[in-house]
Parts: sequence; C-alpha cells; structure tokens
Amino acid sequence: MYDCYARILHRMALRFRAVEADTGNIGGANSHEFHVLADSGEDVIAYATAGDYAANLEKAEAAQPGPCPAPAETLARKATPGQESIADVAAFLGIEARRCLKTLVVDGTEGPVALVLRGDHELNEIKAQHLPEIARPLRLATDADVIAAVGCRPGSIGPLDLAIPVYVDRDAAALADFVCGANVDGEHWTGANWGRDASLDAARIVDLRNVRPGDAAPDGQGELQFLRGIEVGHIFQLGRVYSEPLGATVLDQNGRGVVPLMGCYGMGVTRLVAAIIEQNHDAGGIVWPEPVAPFDVHVVALNYTKSAGVRAAADSLHDTLTARGRN
Repeated sequence: MYDCYARILHRMALRFRAVEADTGNIGGANSHEFHVLADSGEDVIAYATAGDYAANLEKAEAAQPGPCPAPAETLARKATPGQESIADVAAFLGIEARRCLKTLVVDGTEGPVALVLRGDHELNEIKAQHLPEIARPLRLATDADVIAAVGCRPGSIGPLDLAIPVYVDRDAAALADFVCGANVDGEHWTGANWGRDASLDAARIVDLRNVRPGDAAPDGQGELQFLRGIEVGHIFQLGRVYSEPLGATVLDQNGRGVVPLMGCYGMGVTRLVAAIIEQNHDAGGIVWPEPVAPFDVHVVALNYTKSAGVRAAADSLHDTLTARGRN
C-alpha cells in the first residue's frame, strides 16, 4: 500500500513526502502520512537533510543524546523570589535556559504525574499522552492539585525528592549540573545531578519533546529541517486488534476460518485537487500537470455556430490533434 500510494503521487508529478505519523485514538502501527509539499500546508514535517527519515512534528524525534557527563558542581539551594518561568530563572541566575530543567505536572490515571524536560525544549503533547500513566486528553494539573501533591506552586517544581511518578525526557536525562525547582516556593537547586542528587529510573527515560530545526536526525543522516505539507493520504496497520475481539473470520483457500488482518488506507481526492493546484500555478491561474490535466489542448472556437470558416478551421484543428493522439 505504501508503494501504491507513492506511485499514485509520482504519476501526478507531485513533490511529496511519506512521513511517520501518529495513528490517533484508533491505534495500530506502521503509520505513514503522505504530504504534498506546500507553504500553505497545515502540517509541519521534519526531515533529515542527508537521509530518508521524515515524520510529522507530533511523531518526529531527534537522535539519542550522548551519555550524561560526570558531576562537576556542588549542589546548592538558591533563593529565587518571584522567578517562576524558565526564562525568569535563567535570567536571574545568569545562565542559559538549556541548563535548567522544567517540571510539568499533568493529570494521571491515578493522580498527578511529573514530566521533566530541558528548559529550552517544548513538550510534545501527543508523545506524552501515550505514556501509560497519563490521562487522556493531556491536561495540566490545577495549581491546587500541584500544591497538594508537591507542596509548592508550579514554577518551583523539580525532580529531587519528588513524591509523584516522574517521566524524564532523554535530553533532560543527559544533562549534568542543572538548575531545577526545589519544591519550595521561590527556591531552586543549582549544581544538581542525576544519580547523586536525584534518582533516575532508566525505564522512565522517554522521548517527550518537540524536535527543532538543527537537531541531529535519528538515523544519523544529517540534521532535521522543517517543511510544510498538505496531508493527502494516510495508511497504517491494525493487525488483529479489532478482528480478533469481534470474532470476525473469513474462509481461506482451504475452507478454514481465519481471523483477518486489518489496515486503514485513505486518500483525500478533493484534497489532492487542491494540493495539485498549490504546486502548479502561475500568475494566470492553474497549470495542470499533464498526467491529471482534463485535456491536452482546448480549442476555443468563437462564433462556431455563426461562421462556417471558424467552424471549418476549428474542426480541422480538432481532427488533426485527435489523430496525433492529443485529447
């Protein structure tokens, strides 16, 4: 099906990317969206500059970071009155935001859950809500729930001695000598390190962040860059996730009942028309690619019914072009 969709779009002379994508609530695996590249596209696509990797923003990931460096600083507690955002704390302490950790508390299936990212990274909500303990849809915990669970307001939360489940983004887990909230209003830790000061369960190190242009591609082939695309097709596999519980069977070639494999395949025909036009137009209007043009040549015969000369010339031109295989 992947190859079929690619052939269809190639034959339409479209510039497109097949990208890894989330399957959504229906579930499944091996999900790919087909995006026609256009500045007006509604989706952002991340692609490797020197390889074949491509994914939409909700699914894209960067290369695994290197190992966490050894601690070089001493843990110290600093008063940071009124400094609640990463930008505020970084400016107050005179450091880069990437040296800070931010801890977001979200609603979980059995109470609040903490998500820890590097200060200069943004949470990918789609990735987060796929975690087993996270409630769907993803919701930030209320200030009251945060205070009840942690003992401080959002803005002073950190992973040290945090008494709720914690998931740590891969890049945050590779950070040494970081700054984080001290779980006391208006106070932060500096020189904090994983292992020495905060426990880090390897099973809870996950990919949580949005990628950024310039990140190393996960396949090691160059950097990630962004394009915009119009989604015109989507394919993914369901296996027997639905057919087995439903007891659905079909007869095989030997007359035996078997549970069928299922898949989801869709192509937006009307979206394709719009996408073709986005890629093929000039100041005068639409310039249809030849494989999808409704006709090769359009003979416009003014006063066809009133002028025998015009009619004869138009008919002759039509017949000549038709004989040459033009439509």
